[in-house]
Amino acid sequence: MAVGLLAAVCFGHFLNDGIGSIIPAALPILRDAHGLTFAEVGLITLIVQITSSLLQPVVGLATDRHPTRYALALGMCFTFAGLILLGRAASFSAILLSVALIGCGSAVFHPESARIAQFASGGRKGLAQAIFQVGGNAGMAVGPLAAAFVVVPYGQPSIAWFASMAAFAACLFVWVGREGVALELRERIFAKKTEEKKGADSPGFGLTKRGLIAFFAMLLILMFSKQVYIATLQNFFTFYLIDTFGLDIDRAQYALFGFLVMSALGTVAGGPLTDRFGRRIVILWSILGAAPFALALPWVGLAGVIALALTVSFIMSSAFTAILVWALDAAPERVGMVSGLFFGLSFGMGGLATAAFGYAADVFGLHTMFAAASLLPLAGFIAFLLPVDGTRKRA
Repeated sequence: MAVGLLAAVCFGHFLNDGIGSIIPAALPILRDAHGLTFAEVGLITLIVQITSSLLQPVVGLATDRHPTRYALALGMCFTFAGLILLGRAASFSAILLSVALIGCGSAVFHPESARIAQFASGGRKGLAQAIFQVGGNAGMAVGPLAAAFVVVPYGQPSIAWFASMAAFAACLFVWVGREGVALELRERIFAKKTEEKKGADSPGFGLTKRGLIAFFAMLLILMFSKQVYIATLQNFFTFYLIDTFGLDIDRAQYALFGFLVMSALGTVAGGPLTDRFGRRIVILWSILGAAPFALALPWVGLAGVIALALTVSFIMSSAFTAILVWALDAAPERVGMVSGLFFGLSFGMGGLATAAFGYAADVFGLHTMFAAASLLPLAGFIAFLLPVDGTRKRA
């Protein structure tokens, strides 16, 4: 395992997602400053997520064919520009343009850095992806604190202050990109020689083309249920606490911080559990196992809502590593494209759902919207249809 490079990718993920998480954390400030509706709030998230969704598979496919050293640094330059513009945006259209630029930066970062983490794993893919993911989750958890301590007291212009983090990340990514491309070339040469000497299982676990398509479709549905529910909670949790229980913005941001911290802890747990017990078991119990808590969440008081939200965040977040590692193993020659597909679709589907649920909240109310969203983890039943993976399992 290339520990130094993996640590740098993890820290880069922390910076990238820490910057990105400022957007949902600052939504109440933007709503009050510009008089936005819930549908417009959802559209802001939709733009940044759809931008990532459309570009990530394309970026992944391009870098699979032509690895480049400076893709990560270039992506962070888009983020830098988006932050500067968002801090100064005076209209709703300017806000949408700025978050689109930030989405472009995320689109470049995720498939490229996920591929680097895969090749830096030294065979411990679940652990490596968990380390990579926890950097992003930790960064996302910082967003509400940044909003509480910086954006809330100083307003929208303070968002531009975080451009200094993007500048630092761009400098770090110059080194990460150079070392990552060199490591990937060495690993591919070594893997090819190993296959020639010992033989290797064919990609796709011996499934037919139709079976492989069905396999990826099931993984994407499971990713949909997981990401959409988490994205809905993340983007509307503070509004739900404020409007339903009368919390002020600061206290609601602390609750969101706890939600994101539990998401990071769940990601850390998901990697070793995937390596130990197998991907199918982790996926099954991470998504379906969260269903009882999600179904109860809209029907309890303030303390119960916060406790259940933290529990759901921890349980469901452990599924992402298992889903991603299984998909990457099924298409080892398309690491960047698969990473972009799953990262991109998860972000894009979360954005689409956020816009749809935002509209539903305007029409039917936040409580009804949360009750409808709580059905999503029931999609975990699909995990029973997944093939039994070859990973060693101990019950």
